[in-house]
Amino acid sequence: MNAGRSSRVFQRVIIHDFAGHPFPFTLSRALARRGVQVTHLYFAEDPGPKGAARPRPDDPDGLVIMPVSLGRPYPKGQFWKRRLLDEAYGRAVGRKIATLRPDVVISGNAPPDAQKHILRACRRTGAGFVFWLQDSFARGVRAVVGGRFGGLGSLIAAHYERLEYGMLRTSDAVIVISDGFGDLLESAGVPPPRRYEIPNWAAIEDIPVLEKDNPCAREKGWAERFVFLYSGTLGLKHDPALLRRLAVAFGEDPDVLVAVASAGLGTDRLKEWQDQEPLANLSLLPLQPMARFPEMLAAADVLVALIEPEAAGYSVPSKVLSYLCAGRPLLLSIPADNLAARIVREAEAGIIVEPGDHAGFLEAARRLRSDADLRARLGANARRYAERAFDIDRITDRFEEVFTVALGQRGAA
Repeated sequence: MNAGRSSRVFQRVIIHDFAGHPFPFTLSRALARRGVQVTHLYFAEDPGPKGAARPRPDDPDGLVIMPVSLGRPYPKGQFWKRRLLDEAYGRAVGRKIATLRPDVVISGNAPPDAQKHILRACRRTGAGFVFWLQDSFARGVRAVVGGRFGGLGSLIAAHYERLEYGMLRTSDAVIVISDGFGDLLESAGVPPPRRYEIPNWAAIEDIPVLEKDNPCAREKGWAERFVFLYSGTLGLKHDPALLRRLAVAFGEDPDVLVAVASAGLGTDRLKEWQDQEPLANLSLLPLQPMARFPEMLAAADVLVALIEPEAAGYSVPSKVLSYLCAGRPLLLSIPADNLAARIVREAEAGIIVEPGDHAGFLEAARRLRSDADLRARLGANARRYAERAFDIDRITDRFEEVFTVALGQRGAA
């Protein structure tokens, strides 16, 4: 598509990614290079890894990156406090929309209590609204609390299903990141003409292939060690105990280190276990700044990702896509039908083990530890796939198509 400015039906766009992930920033920059006025919003207090939020010397004039702050910590693990802050955050984004008066807003990763205010602000201002469905919050709630609290958990889950499904149904367009969300869109009643599938990607231009012996590796003492690295959020849908098992399995190999650079409830659990019974070959680190991210990935010999079976239908680990860019082999404990598993299989970029198969996971780790040729082949395949699949110009064309449809829906309303 790559529509010229004169033929484009939209000129002002808000890209809202609650989490501040790296890859949406590449979309904002690509749109701005095409002459679109882009405001990129994200939640400043969300504790997850952030992308290239700082202005760059070569940024186009039409790009504004604007963190939205509530000025207080965001307690992800405290449901009721989090819910109140989600409401406050959604209203804050709504005020930005009222001030900026965009033609189109795309909003992803926002909890429903925030997303509803963003959708309402679009309706008040006449902006087209695109729901960027990365995870189903409602299905996550049902998986975690649906059978708890003497029936209250089921009521909470039903509330979020009604809220999320209603927003999906009334959005001008819905983008899903995999075909695994088809049944959810059917349940929500989203008409097929308003459904679009655009898989996530990684900011490949920000993750070059680097040498293992780099400043980050030397600083952390990794240059001479064999490093299994887990990087990213470690939350309820992960199995932090498996990372500890990995360290225990290599306890007699003095050259092996299991490094975990993360934040979240799973990270807190790992810290508790490490305080109670320290493992010398398990290193727990905070999330690293984006500027150090490529060096950290390059310092690893194997990159690890985890996800539990109950999360398979609603979660695609974006960290896997970033891993592919680094040119390192992947070790995944994720369901075989997850999109990330399918990608890694197609790319022949790593070894995939079903969640719960701890013996299989550790055997795969030992195989990667002992076979340098296998590691080199899988790593090269990973980078080759990333270079082929993460073409930001082609991806931006698809988003432009969706924005045009969303504005058409507004005009027909």
